[in-house]
Parts: sequence; C-alpha cells; structure tokens
Amino acid sequence: MSGFDVTQALFRLIPMIFALTVHEFFHAWTASKLGDDTAVRQGRLTLNPLAHIDPIGTILLPMVGMLTGAPFFGWAKPVPINPLQFTRRFRMKTGVLLTSAAGPLSNLVFGFLLAVVIGVIALVVGEQELALQLQDTHDLVGALIRLLGWTTLINIGLFVFNLIPIPPLDGSGVLAGFLPDRYHYILEAMSQYSFILFILILWVGGSLISVPVLFILRLFVSLVGSPEVWVAIYRN
Repeated sequence: MSGFDVTQALFRLIPMIFALTVHEFFHAWTASKLGDDTAVRQGRLTLNPLAHIDPIGTILLPMVGMLTGAPFFGWAKPVPINPLQFTRRFRMKTGVLLTSAAGPLSNLVFGFLLAVVIGVIALVVGEQELALQLQDTHDLVGALIRLLGWTTLINIGLFVFNLIPIPPLDGSGVLAGFLPDRYHYILEAMSQYSFILFILILWVGGSLISVPVLFILRLFVSLVGSPEVWVAIYRN
C-alpha cells in the first residue's frame, strides 16, 4: 500500500472509464440504428459515464489490480439489446454481429483519434519540448498528454481483449455472426466454461494479449509520429 501512487492510479482509472463509456455508447447507438430501442429506453444511449459505470467492474476491480499487481481490467454495465427488434433488413445474427463489433471498433477508432491529437500537439509544441514537459510531474500540458496517452493504450487494450471469442466478450457475438448456424453449438459449449476461460486469459494470456496491443500502438505511433513523446508518456 505504501508504494501506491494515486496520480498514476488516476492516469489508469480515468482512461478506463472514458474507454468503457465510449464502448457501451456505441453498442447502444448501433442497436438503436438497427431498430432496437431497449438501450435508449434505459438511458444508455449517452456519453455520460455515470450511466455506464459498474461499481465493481469499473471502479473496484481496476483499483484492486493496481493495488495488488493483479491484471488490470474492468467492465461497464452491459448494454441490453433485444435482437427481435432489429430491422428486417439484416438477419438477426448479422445484427448481433454489428452490435457486438461496434464496441471494440469504437475503442480502436477512439484510440487512434487520441493518438492523432497527441501527434498534432507534438507538432505544434515540438517533440523534444513536449517530451521534457512530460518529465515534469507538475506540468499541466504534460499531465494532459500522459492522460491522452494512457487513454489511447487502454482503448487499444479493450479492442483486443473484447474481440476474444469467449462469451460474454464481444468477440463471441462477432464469431456467432460469421459461424454457420450448424456450428453455434461450439459457442454454447464454450459458454458453460466461460468463467474458467476468462480467468485463464487474464492470468495466463496477458502476455499474449500485449503482443497485438503493442503492435497496434506502434502502428499508431508510426502514423502520427513523435516517438520520443510516446516513450516519455509510458516511461513512468
């Protein structure tokens, strides 16, 4: 507990809340565009984090992870959908696929847009100057860039993690949309052991998940530039 850094905790927790809010909003938005107003009626079609925060999944578990060194992860309140209300322009399984994919894809796009913002600020301020500001823990601009950088990374992490095709993660809905109906029994069988698989991924697969996460982050940095700034963001 003595080594717990409140500032660093906030640089993880606040981006997590932002990323989960965007994620759930786009689940609700996509469902509403497909004709299902369930999330709208429950007040979930909003970017207000208070509508999506789950006290345990969004606040408690991430804090426990930071305090104990356990895997850092979290979730928001799931957005309710009713596939029976989807427009008949699509098959029901296609609607589930689109709704499921909307959350992770929104995190990927949001993360890239934040990376672009950091790249633009670095271009205006100067890469070396901004890197120096990031070393000053009392610099407001440096703190803002660090917050944006961690929000970028956490959004990428949510994109990768949620596409794992294990119920109840979004990847299972995406996979169900592509699987022929005769193979859906595979997902049904996996759902019986989803909790065990989920824990195994968190404790054993963390290093594997980090590979695509870091690949995407490096890709973003190569596109927006200013690598010295990105190194400074994650140095501490």
